Parts: sequence; C-alpha cells; structure tokens
Amino acid sequence: MCTCAVATAVSLLALPGVLVSGRVSGMDAWRCSAVLRRMCCRRSGAHRGVCTRQPAPAPRVRFAPSPTGFLHLGGLRTALYNYLLAKQRGGAFILRLEDTDRSRLTPGAADDIEDMLEWTGIPPDESRRRGGDYGPYVQSERLHLYSQAASALLETGHAYYCFCSNQRLDLLKRAAQRSGLVPRYDNRCRELRPEQVQQKRSEGVPCVIRFRLDPGAEPFRDLVFGWTRHDPAAEGDPVILKADGFPTYHLASVVDDHAMRVSHVLRGSEWLISTAKHLQLFRALRWTPPAYAHLPLLLNRDGSKLSKRQGDICVQRFREQGVLPETLLDIVTHAGSGFSDNRIGRRLDELVAEFNVAKITTHSALLDLDKLDEFNRVHLQRRIEDEQKCAVLRDELRRQVLHTHGSEISDRTVLEPHYIHRVLQLRKGHVCSLRELLDHTHAFLWIRPRVTRQQLLEVSAEAESIAAAVVQLVASGGSFQSTERLNAEFKLITSRLKHTKYSGAMRVLRLALSAQQQGPSVAEMMLSLGEQEVCVRLQKALEH
Repeated sequence: MCTCAVATAVSLLALPGVLVSGRVSGMDAWRCSAVLRRMCCRRSGAHRGVCTRQPAPAPRVRFAPSPTGFLHLGGLRTALYNYLLAKQRGGAFILRLEDTDRSRLTPGAADDIEDMLEWTGIPPDESRRRGGDYGPYVQSERLHLYSQAASALLETGHAYYCFCSNQRLDLLKRAAQRSGLVPRYDNRCRELRPEQVQQKRSEGVPCVIRFRLDPGAEPFRDLVFGWTRHDPAAEGDPVILKADGFPTYHLASVVDDHAMRVSHVLRGSEWLISTAKHLQLFRALRWTPPAYAHLPLLLNRDGSKLSKRQGDICVQRFREQGVLPETLLDIVTHAGSGFSDNRIGRRLDELVAEFNVAKITTHSALLDLDKLDEFNRVHLQRRIEDEQKCAVLRDELRRQVLHTHGSEISDRTVLEPHYIHRVLQLRKGHVCSLRELLDHTHAFLWIRPRVTRQQLLEVSAEAESIAAAVVQLVASGGSFQSTERLNAEFKLITSRLKHTKYSGAMRVLRLALSAQQQGPSVAEMMLSLGEQEVCVRLQKALEH
C-alpha cells in the first residue's frame, strides 16, 4: 500500500464516530477499505509507491418523486438542487418515477412532473420520456430487479419470509399505541425454521419479505447534517418486498441507485432516519452506497409542511397565474440555503455557478409567497430587457390580448409588434406579470374608451381647452420622448388655464384617454398609446 493511502487510513480512523470503544466498527472498516481501494496506486502509468490523483467522475443524481400528486414547490426545490449539482460538475440529472404505491397513483401526475421540469428549465438528462442507458425509469417496470435483490438477500440470510397477517400487525400497532410506544414489528418470523417456511409457502399462505436489520447505531456522514447515527433495529425489521411482488421504498431506492450508478442522493430530510437502513441494505448486497445530502424541509410561512395535496402550491397553478419559471426557481432557493448570499433575481446559470452543498443549512426554510409578485416583477423586467426573450413576450401578450379583448378591439394597430413592444418597455418594473396588462386598469391600452364631452366638462369647464392644447402640442411636434418632457409641457399648458389646477387637468386627460380615474400616469398613458392614438381619443371625446 502506498504511503498516501496509509496516511488516509490513519485520518479516516481518527474521524469522530469511526473508533467506537477503541475498536473499528464493521461499517467503518468497510467504508475505510473502500476508500483505500480507490486511493491505492494503479500500476499502469505510475511509479510504484506513488499515488496519482484520478479525476473525480461526473456525478449522477436523481429526482425520484412518487406520481401520487402533481409537482409542487417542495418537489421542485429538491429537483432543482439535484440539477444544480449535476450541471455544475458536468454530470447527469435523472428523473425516476417511484410508482410502487399503486393505490395512491394520480392520473396525469407522471406527465405533469416531467412537463413542469421542462417548463422551469431543468429537464432531466435521462427519464421515461427521454430514455437513457439505465432504464426503464419507472419502478413498476423494474420489478425483476427488486425480486433478484430480495432473492439474493434471502440466500445470504439477510432477509426472511414473514407470514404475519394484517390482523396481527394491526393488533401489535394498537397494543404499542395503548402503551404509549412507537409501533414496531416484533420480528416474530425471524425465528421460523426452514421447514416451517417451506410448509407455509407450499400451503399458499400470503407472505412478504423482510430485511434482517443489524442492531446498533453506526454513524454515517451526511453532506448537510454531518455525522449522524440512528438505530433502525428499534423499529423492527422492515418489509422490502410486498405480497404483490412490488418493493417498498427501502429496497427499490437502493436497487435503483446502484443500478443507475447514482453517485449523490439529495433528498428531503424526512428520509434521514431511513438512511441507516439503506446503508445496511447496500452492505448486505455488497454494493458501494452513494453520498447522501438531506435537504431541510421547505415549509409554509406559518411553519406547516408543504403538501402535494395543496393545490395552490402546484407548479402548474403558478404557471397558469402568469408566474415565470425563473421566478419559481429563484424564490425556492431564496427561501432555503446553499449559496453564499441571499439575493433576489438570480438566473438559472447563476444558480448553477453559485450553488454549494456545503452552504446548505440544517434548519427548515420558510417559503414566503407574499413576495412572489416582487420576484416575478424582477424577472419579467429582465425578460423585457432581453431582445430575444422580449420577442417571445410580445407574441404571448398579443395572444392573450386577442383572447381577452379581441371582440372589443377597434384599431388593430394595438396588435402590431412595435406597439406591444412599446407597452412592454414602458410598463416594465411596474407590472408583475403579462396578465396584469389585461386587467381593467390597463384595458385602455387595447380598447378605445367611450367618453362624452359632457363627462369631461363635469371634471373641468376648461376640458375643451385642455384637450385642444394637447392636440396642438402633438401637431406642433411636441416631445413624446419621455414622461419628464411631457409633464413639463402639461405644467406649461396648466399655467395658461384660468380655473383648473394641474391635478384637474390630469383628471380630464386621464378620463379622455382611458375612461378611468386611476392607473398609470397620464404621461405614461400617452407614451404607450402614441401620438396619433392620443389625438384620435381626445378628438372623439370632444365630438361626443
């Protein structure tokens, strides 16, 4: 063994939790030997006794949701962190559907999950839809792999058949609850003799396969929570293969992570206490486990847990409300951790560049959706300022305008690209979504208002003079270049009036241009509408 590997062995044994009561535990000896095997020198291309550093392989990570509900923000955050780790290091992001809980499957959920990952800009590299070298990517299509693993565990004595009825298990559960204890299986079928097992199987007694847990709480290092220990044996031996041939999460996730060569598992912290079971399964199957990083929970602002049954936190619902995909990615990372600073407005490429697993904290993250409009406003403004993305927004806004106001539009100029572009540029930073440009306050942008001369005169007896002065301003080539120049002209016009103040003059113009008394400033209205449309509306109001 080379000197570098020997030094590594010493440092591994010195880590907290490795030496227990002066001896090396079996789990840690196995882990140390695995590290040493990877570190020892290869004879090819290296001098004897000299370590050569091999480049770290590109990571393979997976997002493995259960299609029992549509993708919500908690799931999106987990998928995103896996995606960031993979893309930062040139690795692969896998979407694996864990559909073994057949009774709770939701129709359409599997497609929705992948659709929403694609919409948010974090599509998987391998999936049911995209294919890959390690498929199938749906667990119900991989049952033979789980059966093979369960058989291997039976052969080595790490698993056993359990014939306990549901009625007996329910009685155990009730007895534990009456005593104030955590329900657990009592491992009764562990003690069955081979001939007893054979007889029950020949009689067709329904059975499951349970994994034989080793006692003791051996520590393992989580990339987020650090050194952790949990004694899974206190819960009783878990079922790994059900009577219907479908695996439980424990066996399926271990088999699939190994078969798909997953190098890092980033998942919710609710699975932290199950990791000890999974590590025992890896060891029993003589497989190398991946690195684990358990993400702190993403909670509602009131501290309650996010649930896929909350319709208002489904990604599809936010999409329908006009929320941009980059907004959702930004707000779920802003609520959590994993970055050196916490700021609004990060794009996906910035998230990839700045993500750091070591920066993820262990405390839960509170999601404040009251800030969603603020986040969306920032990202919408960025899109408007990007020429290519703005072109896409123009087409989308035109489609929405036609859908919402199509029958009321009298001048098709408002559907021209140059007009919609001008509206977007003037309203950026003021609106939070394209849908806001379709509401009552902004209807004047697309529909000519019906305002009579009498309505204007009720606001000011000098309404005709005000409107005529603005028309004259346009005719003389008055500046429509900025709101500042227009406001200066308005003040000059008002100074010539006898009975109307500046605010009154603005109310006249706002009413003539929009038939409203609130909304954007009059100068912004005029810049949005353009010189010709301003004159048309003022003249029509005076004619009526």
